[in-house]
Amino acid sequence: MNLATILTDSAKRNPEHVAIKLDDAELSYGGLDDASARLAGLLRDRGFARGNRVGIMLPNVPYFAVCYYGVLRAGGVVVPMNVLLKRREVAFYLEDSGAKLLFAWHGFAQDAQGGADQAGTDCVLVVPGEFDQLLHSSEPVFELAQTESDDTAVILYTSGTTGTPKGAELTHDNLSRNCAAISALLGIDGGAVTLGALPLFHSFGQTCGMNATVSTGGTLTLVPRFDPAKALEVIQRDRVNVFEGVPTMYGAMLHCPERKDYDLSMLHLCASGGSAMPVELMRGFEAEFGCKVLEGYGLSETSPVASFNRPDRERKPGSIGTPIEGVEMKVVDDGDNEVPQGEVGEIVIRGHNVMKGYWGRPDATAEAIRDGWFHSGDMAIVDEDGYFFIVDRKKDMIIRGGYNVYPREIEEVLYEHPAVREAAVLGVPHDEYGEDVGAAVSLKDGASASADELRDFVKEQVAAYKYPRHIWFVEELPKGPTGKILKREIERPGPP
Repeated sequence: MNLATILTDSAKRNPEHVAIKLDDAELSYGGLDDASARLAGLLRDRGFARGNRVGIMLPNVPYFAVCYYGVLRAGGVVVPMNVLLKRREVAFYLEDSGAKLLFAWHGFAQDAQGGADQAGTDCVLVVPGEFDQLLHSSEPVFELAQTESDDTAVILYTSGTTGTPKGAELTHDNLSRNCAAISALLGIDGGAVTLGALPLFHSFGQTCGMNATVSTGGTLTLVPRFDPAKALEVIQRDRVNVFEGVPTMYGAMLHCPERKDYDLSMLHLCASGGSAMPVELMRGFEAEFGCKVLEGYGLSETSPVASFNRPDRERKPGSIGTPIEGVEMKVVDDGDNEVPQGEVGEIVIRGHNVMKGYWGRPDATAEAIRDGWFHSGDMAIVDEDGYFFIVDRKKDMIIRGGYNVYPREIEEVLYEHPAVREAAVLGVPHDEYGEDVGAAVSLKDGASASADELRDFVKEQVAAYKYPRHIWFVEELPKGPTGKILKREIERPGPP
């Protein structure tokens, strides 16, 4: 069992079909198969052994897929890395994983090379033209390395919201079964044209974008750096019919001034994940673009997809749907007892998608996976139909004077205000209550609203202890590489 078979099988079926596209540059399945086999040959020439780790620090360019499948077909372990990592962070990823080699984009050479030098790792800079020559000078290795289904294929580092990042070990079986499940669920097939706007180094873009599309023989058209107008242009130009993104991408496209200039009539299915999508944003996007948005849920540790709304079943806005095939989910209390329906508990997950463990961190693995169940840290309720509704991250919950306040609930209300573009609710220190409820808000272009107006708007709709006493305005909320709002980086105002 080798995850690279998803490429080799598609290449056998339809070698001339375009696999990866970046504006005018196109790479066919036959071309991708050959290039990845040559990369496997390059690794062999460098004394590469099965199980060796290789860092890939590349943006959304076709070379990412070449390196990814090349490492896998050689029997190696891929360590995807954010291209914006600084030298110290690059060194940490390479040292922690024990990577022997790093393929890094030439535009980030200084930090990539500096970090590799610090870690004692060889660094190959990927420069268009030069890298192609390097590949062509290597003898291709078309035969796939024999790997077991439970061998580690990818080490995905979590975002490190607490402490240093941990590497989730995802197996060939984890990733191939997750990609097959999401392809079937979303109806991705050989006729699919998927927008590759999510970073490929991230689990969502990697499994649901690249692997799901390649496994079915479709076309992935890449956007190296997300820009709403560019995304709309590519959707129209390449007749994209599958779009996968995080809520901030949907918001940016919906509020893009040029959105009326583009014909998106061929776009029929959109998938949202990464963070909870505000219901008002989902409704607004569907009304504007005439397509259906399905919300799902998962984590790096679950390959990533754990649950999804189904295209052929009732879709409940605000819900992350039901577990995908072969996966179980439930919500439990602090003693790991399942809570009654409708009560808040932590989501735990069991199934083929759960990681092998955290690389080199047996204690962290034992803490996260107990009795076969992965503990997500996300709080949710389950309704009478088995649909899950995220309430919030366990650690994001605000405790105000002994009362639990879930930021997601308050954010949903703020998004209903016509002037609000984005909002993040978080706890602010309070002498008497321990924590109080605060909200950082960015407004839509040309819109205006005062803190008092927003406070009163929320106050009318939630219990008295829940509404945000502190509201401050920002031009832009800080975001991670996928566009997910990073609450830990939001500057809170000082005491009033």
